[in-house]
Amino acid sequence: MRHLLLFILIFSAILPMAAQEPAPGSAPADTIKPERKPTAWTLISPLGLRQKADFDTLPYNYQRQAIPSMVSDAFATTGNLGCAGRNEIFMNRPAMGTFFFADALRPWLPEEQKFYNVYIPFTQLSYNTGGNKQNAQDRLRATFAGNVNRRIGIGAMLDYLYSKGMYQYQSSKDFTFGVSGYYTGDRYQLQAYYNHYNLVNKENGGITDPLYITDPAQLQGGVSKIEARSIPVNLTAAHSRISGQHLLLNQSYNVGYWREQVVNDTLTREIYIPVTKFIWTLDFASSKHKFINTNATEAAAFWQNAYFNSQMTRDVAYYSDFSNTVGVSLVEGFRKWAKFGLAAYATFSLRHYAVSSQAQDLPAQDEELPGEPESPLTPLPEGFIPREKQNQGLLWIGAQLTKQQGSLFTYEADFRMGMTGDVAADIELSGRAQTRFRMLGDTVQLQARAHFYNRAQPWLIQHYFSNNFVWDNDFGKTRSLRFGGELYIPWTRTTLSADFENLQNYVYFSGEGLPTQEGGSTQVFSARLKQQMAFGIWHWDNTITYQTSSRAEVLPLPQLAIYSNMYLQFRAFRVLHAQIGVDCDWYTRYYAPTYQPATMAFVNQQQTKIGNYPFMNVYATFKLYKVRFYVLWSHVNQNFFSRDAFSMPLYPLNPRRFQIGLSIDFAN
Repeated sequence: MRHLLLFILIFSAILPMAAQEPAPGSAPADTIKPERKPTAWTLISPLGLRQKADFDTLPYNYQRQAIPSMVSDAFATTGNLGCAGRNEIFMNRPAMGTFFFADALRPWLPEEQKFYNVYIPFTQLSYNTGGNKQNAQDRLRATFAGNVNRRIGIGAMLDYLYSKGMYQYQSSKDFTFGVSGYYTGDRYQLQAYYNHYNLVNKENGGITDPLYITDPAQLQGGVSKIEARSIPVNLTAAHSRISGQHLLLNQSYNVGYWREQVVNDTLTREIYIPVTKFIWTLDFASSKHKFINTNATEAAAFWQNAYFNSQMTRDVAYYSDFSNTVGVSLVEGFRKWAKFGLAAYATFSLRHYAVSSQAQDLPAQDEELPGEPESPLTPLPEGFIPREKQNQGLLWIGAQLTKQQGSLFTYEADFRMGMTGDVAADIELSGRAQTRFRMLGDTVQLQARAHFYNRAQPWLIQHYFSNNFVWDNDFGKTRSLRFGGELYIPWTRTTLSADFENLQNYVYFSGEGLPTQEGGSTQVFSARLKQQMAFGIWHWDNTITYQTSSRAEVLPLPQLAIYSNMYLQFRAFRVLHAQIGVDCDWYTRYYAPTYQPATMAFVNQQQTKIGNYPFMNVYATFKLYKVRFYVLWSHVNQNFFSRDAFSMPLYPLNPRRFQIGLSIDFAN
C-alpha cells in the first residue's frame, strides 16, 4: 500500500513541474497581469473576528513532524507517533481542557481552523513513511482550498496516521477530517467548519524494566544487543479511544452606508462601509473517551484498585457543549476617528457529562459464593456515590476591544465573566499588543501579552469514577496571572522572549493518579532566545529555553531546553532548493511525569529523573517547484553518548529509524 501511494505521488509530481515551463510564443512577462497572492486567516473566539495567518501549510523543518519526541523542544511522550504526549515547555503548554482525557492527544487533534482565499484552487497532498512491516509508520494528509468566486470559499482536510510503534503494543490509528466554508457579502457574512476525529491507541504501560534500555546485558546473561520489539511491556490487552466532533457556525449582518470610491481619474465605484455588526455564533463540540483492558493478571499488577470488576475494565466518559453567542460590534475604521473595534456579547452554554464503568454490568464475576474467599474488589471510599450524569447551564457576558488596521500598532483584548452555575464569578481577561519601530536602519518588532484567569475546575476533575480510579472533589477556582513579551531584531535574526506566571490553587495529578489541588502559589519564569546565523550556504539555528518553577514537586519542568539545527541551504541547477543538515534536542534532567493509561493523565513522580540526553537526526529536504520531499535518519546517535534514552519513566525514545516523506502542491 505504501509503495502504491509513493508511486502515485511521484507520478503526480511531474504535472506541476511541467506546468512551470512557459509555452512557446507566450506573452512577455510585462504584459501578463500580476498574480494575486492567496491569503489565510483564523477566527478570534467567540465573535469570529478574522486574524491573519500564514498561508504555507508546510512550515520550516517539515521532516521534524515525523518524530514523536520532537513535537516541541521538550516533549514527554509514550514513544509512538500519534500517541499520548505533553509539552514540557510550560509557556507553550495549553491549559487543562474541559474534557481532560483529550489533552494527551492534543498534538494529533485537528489544528486551529484556517480559512483560505485563493484565486487558483489549491490542493496539498503529503505522505510520510518509515520502518518495516513490524514497526511501520505511515501518515497521509490532504488539504484543499478553493473559491467559487471572490465571496465564496470552501475547504477540506484529511489526516490519516497509522503507526505500529517501535515497541510492543503501542500502535496508533488516528483519523481526522474536516470541511469548511465562508461567504463574505457586503451585509451578510458566514464562516463555518466541521471537524471529526477518531484516535485509537494501544496502551502498553511502558516497558517492564529500564535495564532493557540502559544495560540489557544485565538481564540477558551478558548479551548487550536487543531488539526493541522483544522488550516486554506491562500491558498487552489495553487500548484507549478518543473520538469527537466540532461544529462552528459564525454569522454576522452589517449595518452601514454606501460611499463613493475613486478608482482613477475617470472611474468611481460604490462600496459598502459597515458601521455596526450583529453576530451570532453556534458552537457545538462533543468528545468521548473509552478505555478497555481485558487482561486481569496484568491489571492486578499494574493498578492498585479494581472497584467494579477484577477481570476486565471498560470505562467510558462523554462530554458535549452546545453554545450560542450573540454580540454586537462597532466596526473599526468606518470613520477616520474610529481607530478600534468594540464589541459586547453574551454566551449561553449547555453542557452534558456522562460517566460509566461498564464493568458495573458484570458483577457476577466477583460475587461471593458460599465457602469462597472474599471478593478481590476494592471497596469504594466511604460516602462515595458515583455520579453518572450531569447537565449544566452556563452563562457568560463579555467584551472585545481590537485594533487590526495599521502597521505600527495593533492590539486585541477580551474580557469574559461567568454569571451562573459553576462558572459564576469566573473571570477571563487577556490581551496582546504588537508594535514596530525603526532602529539602525531596520524595523524592530515588539509584542506584549498578558492574561488573568479565575476559573472553576472542569466537572470531570471534580467528579469521576472508573474501574481503577474514583474521586469526588470540591476544588476551588484556579487563578492564573501571566505577562510577557517578545522582541525580534531583524538585522541579527534574533528573537528574545520572556514570560512570568503566578498560579494559585493549581491542579495536577499526584503520584497516586488522582487530581490534587495545591493550595498555595506556584510561580513559573521562562526566557527564550532564538538565534539564526548564516554564512553563505551554512546555517545554524538555535533555540534556548530557560524555565524555572518555584514548586518543582507540584510543577516539575526541565530547567534548560535546547534545539539546535545546523544545515547547508543552497539551490542546485537553478530550480532545486536543498537543505541538508543535522538537528538535535536536549534538555536537563528533571522528574518527568509518568503516564496513566486508564485516565490518559500525566502523573507527578519524585523517584526517577529523565533528561540530559541528546536526540539527533540527520536529514535532507528538497523542494522542486511545487514538490517537497525529505529523507531522515532519526535518533542517529543511539547508544553513542549514553544509553539513558527515555522520554518518561519506563517509556523509552524511539530507536534509530530511516524515514522518507513527499508533499505536492497542486494548482488545479
